[in-house]
Formats: sequence, structure tokens, C-alpha cells
Amino acid sequence: MNEIQELINIGSVLVDRIEEAGIDTVADLKEMGAKKAFLMVKGVYSEACINHLYAIEGAIQGIRWHHLSSEIKADLKAFYNTI
Repeated sequence: MNEIQELINIGSVLVDRIEEAGIDTVADLKEMGAKKAFLMVKGVYSEACINHLYAIEGAIQGIRWHHLSSEIKADLKAFYNTI
């Protein structure tokens, strides 16, 4: 099993898209951060939505994306709206 798939919020479909984007390890994902990783995913899957961005951030933090702070969600939403 891919170690990225073992992260919270990351199911088989999202892990496939993350891998297609060229992100191969949890360390790579954490190093680049959710915003860059999301842009890479969006590059291979144009239908990627804000929930994907939240899921990636939650995975990096080790929490369900529903529990991201309102400040982080607002920051991610502002970023998403600029894409």
C-alpha cells in the first residue's frame, strides 16, 4: 500500500491523482505543502475542487479536514479562489 494512502483524508482516488501529479512520498507532500500539491493535482485533474485542497491540508496536519481551523480554511479558500 502506498504510504500516502495511509494518511487521513486520502482515499484511493485522491492518492491516484496525487501520484499522477508526481508526488510520491509523504515527505514530498509535507515539504511542498497543500497549496503546491493541490496545484500539481489540479494540473492532472482539472476537476479538483476545494475539498481536495482541504483534504490534502488535513492529511499534512494529520487531522480530518472538517476539523481544520476556520483561519486555515479561510486562507485555503482565498488561495483556491485565485486559481
